Amino acid sequence: MDKKAHWENIYTTKQATEVSWYQPGAQTSVEFVNRAGLSPEAKIIDIGGGDSYFAEQLLDNGFTDITVVDISAAALERAKERLGSKAAGITWFVADAANFAPPAIYDFWHDRAAFHFLTEEADIENYLKTAHAALKPAGIFVLGTFSEEGPKKCSGIEIKQYSEASMQQRLAQYFERVGCINTDHKTPFGTVQNFTFCSFRRR
Repeated sequence: MDKKAHWENIYTTKQATEVSWYQPGAQTSVEFVNRAGLSPEAKIIDIGGGDSYFAEQLLDNGFTDITVVDISAAALERAKERLGSKAAGITWFVADAANFAPPAIYDFWHDRAAFHFLTEEADIENYLKTAHAALKPAGIFVLGTFSEEGPKKCSGIEIKQYSEASMQQRLAQYFERVGCINTDHKTPFGTVQNFTFCSFRRR
């Protein structure tokens, strides 16, 4: 399957509220940012951010150095259109999370539901190495994936589920666990998806 073509098709044929991952706010992610105690100048990167509201909330909360990465150019264009003049306050990159080359070193790396699409060990390992290298010493890495109680597919694509334990074990070489939660996401269709969210510190 051509991953990029798949996601470009999704974002050009469906409205925001017609996809399962839509949420009008990103409260869980914002709470992890708040707990990290970051300064307004902290460099924050959002992997697979698409047209989510997370970056917009960061801007509204006073953060000034935000990067959003997504495989879909259409998703990012939709986000820019929604943000209007505020979009200039964000750095945008079209790239696949499996082989993204970060342009800077960050204080905070955020990923809600991009990582779980990586099912091949080589892609997972490359992603984790990349995140580790792109974070400052003791930088924070926040990862949200479908839990073992969540869906096994998203947008027709098989994903890799994680529990708190399996996520910690997989990341242990590069990151030290700070804290985890399980949380339910209610889709626009009324279904519930259970997520594992964990915060880690770069070793």
